[in-house]
Amino acid sequence: MSRIVLYFVFLLILSSCGQSDKSVENTNTKILFEKDKPIQNELNPNIQIILSKFVKDNSFIDNNTNNNGNINFEPLFKKKKTYKFSKIKQFNSIDKDILFIKNNDLIYSDNKGTIFRINENFETLWKINHYSKKEKKFKPILYTNYIDNSLLVVDTLSNILSINLDNGELIWKKQSISPFNSNIAIKKNKFVVIDFDNVIRCFSVIDGNEIWNFKTENTFIKSQKKLSVIIKDEIVYSLNTLGDLTALNINDGSLVWQTPTQSNEIFLNAFSLKNSEMIFNNENIYFSNNKNDFFSIDSRTGIVNWKQTVNSSLKSTISENYIFNISEEGYLFVIDAETGNIIRITDVFATFKKRKKIKPVGFVIAKNKIYLSTDNGRILIINLSNSQTENVIKFNNEKISRPFINNANIFLIKNNGIIRSN
Repeated sequence: MSRIVLYFVFLLILSSCGQSDKSVENTNTKILFEKDKPIQNELNPNIQIILSKFVKDNSFIDNNTNNNGNINFEPLFKKKKTYKFSKIKQFNSIDKDILFIKNNDLIYSDNKGTIFRINENFETLWKINHYSKKEKKFKPILYTNYIDNSLLVVDTLSNILSINLDNGELIWKKQSISPFNSNIAIKKNKFVVIDFDNVIRCFSVIDGNEIWNFKTENTFIKSQKKLSVIIKDEIVYSLNTLGDLTALNINDGSLVWQTPTQSNEIFLNAFSLKNSEMIFNNENIYFSNNKNDFFSIDSRTGIVNWKQTVNSSLKSTISENYIFNISEEGYLFVIDAETGNIIRITDVFATFKKRKKIKPVGFVIAKNKIYLSTDNGRILIINLSNSQTENVIKFNNEKISRPFINNANIFLIKNNGIIRSN
């Protein structure tokens, strides 16, 4: 008799033995490593929090910490103006950002690869498209950043472009091995991005040639969530689709440290993991995810300082040692940045009757108020001191982006335009 037949006979014997006495029940079983459920209860809702430290309202420009802080501006939403472009069909499933440059102009792109440079009065300074007809049909998603007079672009078609900021003319265009899925981080004459294969790649700003690459663990099914890269001093910090945080030397791509933040089982379900953008503050890196984890990690060693239960893929904001974030369920968390202790939890979605159908998209903090956007086209204005919702402003019934603040204006992206208000 072959080994295979013997194996199945052995399995049948075991299964019959296991069913011999169905009346026996083990009441002492315990599930190990069970994930905590998302917190949906308020905590210390009456604690008052007053912030006194403000940052300039251009914290969205050249900010290598990615922490916007408590911005010194109070939007009134009295005057609104919209810059229109062709509808982005995949808008609900992607993260679109506005790139602000030093003279307060902004850079944006549609889903056909057209790039716009717009001034603060919403006048088009130039509009250019460097894609072929075939490439336009694939509706590329573009990620941009700039240095000096060069606009750097990477996309989901594996293209890398350098464009003259003054006139939109193409300086050079290169092709990489895999599509890109992260922001662009720049340090002097180098820029770093992550591709869909979880490879961290460093390119030359001058000619687009690859300088080095570093492969991290890859998955078969790709997450569509935009990945996060930060460069601080001489170290590149990147977060891949598996939740692995990697620190590399910017000069040669050598490994400084690597910290996994998820168990091995996430490998099979990596497509569902959504990490927030990282922020850097006081030599620590902070980020959260939709798997109910919030991390503080020492940037020098990769050691986890603390881990807290917060279910959010939104970028946090830190001001005066307080971390602010909003969970997928609509709860505002205030956390001590040093200890990780939760100071206050308040329900900011209490005003919505059908709250389970609504998701937060992103927020900014300005003059002790939170401006929170939702996927049903609302902006909630929340008083930070007591977490009371002071007003709900309706823009439409569809998703609007997280708010951006620059030069005494607040900006929002919808699927066919940019909204500016003061």
